[in-house]
Amino acid sequence: MTRTFRPDNKFPRSADTTQMKIEGLDVHIGASAILKNVNLVIPDKQITCVIGPSGCGKSTLLRSMNRLIDSTEGARIEGRILIGDEDIVHSGEHITELRRRIGLVSQKPSPLPMSIFENVAYGCQIHGIRNRRKLRLVVRHYLEAVGLWDEVAERLHTPASRLSIGQQQRLCLARSLAVEPQFILADEATSALDPIASRNVEELFVRLKNDYSIIMVTHTLRQARRIADHVVFMYLGEVVEAGPAVQVFDDPQHELTKKYLSGAFS
Repeated sequence: MTRTFRPDNKFPRSADTTQMKIEGLDVHIGASAILKNVNLVIPDKQITCVIGPSGCGKSTLLRSMNRLIDSTEGARIEGRILIGDEDIVHSGEHITELRRRIGLVSQKPSPLPMSIFENVAYGCQIHGIRNRRKLRLVVRHYLEAVGLWDEVAERLHTPASRLSIGQQQRLCLARSLAVEPQFILADEATSALDPIASRNVEELFVRLKNDYSIIMVTHTLRQARRIADHVVFMYLGEVVEAGPAVQVFDDPQHELTKKYLSGAFS
């Protein structure tokens, strides 16, 4: 299959198809258990939506997947997170390389304090790509991929902070894609956007799943119903139910899942 979003294959990839498997994952912050014996398989090249009430551990799960949890004071992580045969919890891989492979788009857009062009090129430069012609190709390619090129082509060297919130979120996604990750983590990535910008990002994720595995935390059940291929329902740090979206939404197996989907609690 032709890869829509990789013009140069700048970085080596271990395999075209790689699942993420989580085995016995426990995360403590101080004396508090945030995640408890989480066991999951994240399907390759699908959109996995993680749902559940506030404080159930959804964001902590994502932060564990690219080791951002390591920067939380008092955090302890046990268990395994496997990409192929590699356990990234105990791997000797440099954390910068790991986070290149597992990109994160957060709830609040976080453009770097530099130009639009430099935001997209920054990760490539960090990983050793210096050729300006190649950088220009990469920047245009990924701005086009997120539907931003036509809006910013004439002002690439102006500060990214001047973009609207929706444009900033798409820029942050372009920045993540430019270093060719295998996985895209999206932590409530549309919650700060207006309905039109939110729908644009949803449609973008649906296109991107042809080349990436996307794991998305969302509080909006309507959004999960629209775009999820796979659903994980969490409650109090545990995975209650996980499976194909059609099964979880239309025929949930656990009473707690049924109550959450019916709106009994949120």
